[in-house]
Amino acid sequence: MTAGREAFLAAAAVSPDTAARLDRFVALLTKWNARINLVGRASMAEVWRRHIADSAQLLGFAPPSARLWADLGSGAGFPGLIVAMLAAEGRPQMQTVLVESDHRKAAFLAAAVRETGVRARVEVSRAETLPPLGADVVSARALAPLKDLLPLVQRHLGAGGSALLPKGAGVEAELAEALASWRCAVQKHASATDRAATILEVKGLARA
Repeated sequence: MTAGREAFLAAAAVSPDTAARLDRFVALLTKWNARINLVGRASMAEVWRRHIADSAQLLGFAPPSARLWADLGSGAGFPGLIVAMLAAEGRPQMQTVLVESDHRKAAFLAAAVRETGVRARVEVSRAETLPPLGADVVSARALAPLKDLLPLVQRHLGAGGSALLPKGAGVEAELAEALASWRCAVQKHASATDRAATILEVKGLARA
């Protein structure tokens, strides 16, 4: 499970404190994943590349002025909790909200927040019923097809905010289907961890 750790830490140039937080998180994830299905067991062997580095890259697309980051369907904390750990020193003004309706996963997230001491809170709720958060950045990883995801993004995104949405190889079809009902400015960023993946940066979201 240490595969990719040193490469990530060197590339991200994180402090010893942040590296320690990430190590505590991986240890906790390993322990909990043996009891409840947080991530695929096979992917734990590459947790640093497939989950941590994949999540961390999103922070680089967020505006420096962002103060509230909402992660919908946070699950095992990807990307929201990783973003919170990296922001703890680099962006101390930013708070992260981890939205997760599954009580067992939410319990893990709460334990991870306590263990790492990051500025984050867990909302045990469905994104569609949670009161609007007015976030500067909204993220969601593997939560829903884009056409179903955009209403949730719109609900929780504040004025002038942006969404960062990792998508896989079917991104073009998802985007075409979603844009039949939505107007927005979309910028596509190539994923640094998966050649088939794209990070969609969405702004100005409105119903068509």
